[in-house]
Amino acid sequence: MNKIKLPVVMHPLNDDIVRLKKAGNITEIMCAEKTNTQCPILRVNKDNYVDKRTGEVKNFNHIESRAEDKNSVRVSLTKLRDIINANITNPDYCRWVTLTYAENMTDDKRLYSDFKKFIMRMRSRNYIFEYIVAMEPQGRGAWHAHLLMIFDKKAPFIPNNQLEEIWGHGFVKIKALSDIDNIGVYLTAYLGDMELDEAIKNGLSVDKSSVKEVEVLDESGKKIAKSIVKGARLSLYPPKFHIFRKSRGIKLPDISYTSYSEAKNSVGDATPTFEQSVIITDPQTGFNNQIYTGYFNTNRINSQS
Repeated sequence: MNKIKLPVVMHPLNDDIVRLKKAGNITEIMCAEKTNTQCPILRVNKDNYVDKRTGEVKNFNHIESRAEDKNSVRVSLTKLRDIINANITNPDYCRWVTLTYAENMTDDKRLYSDFKKFIMRMRSRNYIFEYIVAMEPQGRGAWHAHLLMIFDKKAPFIPNNQLEEIWGHGFVKIKALSDIDNIGVYLTAYLGDMELDEAIKNGLSVDKSSVKEVEVLDESGKKIAKSIVKGARLSLYPPKFHIFRKSRGIKLPDISYTSYSEAKNSVGDATPTFEQSVIITDPQTGFNNQIYTGYFNTNRINSQS
């Protein structure tokens, strides 16, 4: 498959049916010229499948790391981004906490076991919240847990030393999110990207084209510039590893299908933060499809309106 970005955004027609995804303050409008409602393959067993278009029996390509399955990683991080945005519209209602280990702890099964016990101890101290937790592998093999505690009112002050005591395995960091209006995008970047210094220190191959300058928050919540390597951390995730988990009360994004004109009405005067039209082509079959995607943030209203 080849992907060609069009130089001019080609918007859908008003009567075209689009997918409308609402996740808190972020709304996504997506329209494909052609849609496929049937799966083209039939699974035979864990190793083989039938291509229903040709009748051929083919082998599944089993992956050795998450980095080899780019689409799976993309889907996981996109799902996490949307779930975060669907549940956090006011940063004052949440706490973002990073849980680390004092030693070089590399056991991903122990990681989730320790986290469950941490949540139980927080509950026993009468901290009532929903949560989303995402695990981040370090270049040296150690794990961090990024935890979003979401309260139903302004989040209480929790002393850092108290959180460290409840965690009991190392250090705890709390960062502010008050100046970020797309928290899902901001936090999921941590799970795929890596600071350039860390990548070099751990001997990872760095493509210069993947190095970007971005703004991040330091320990005091101040924005500073850093060089990061896009996607460098993906190769560190074990195959089939669950990148994130959530509590039962966490909401999912609202997805519906409607006309493009109705979708535009739903975002009102919100400024598009991203719009793109691409053409997907398959040289082997001659298939091509044009896809429009637009993101709108209701926290950003068009100043010209």
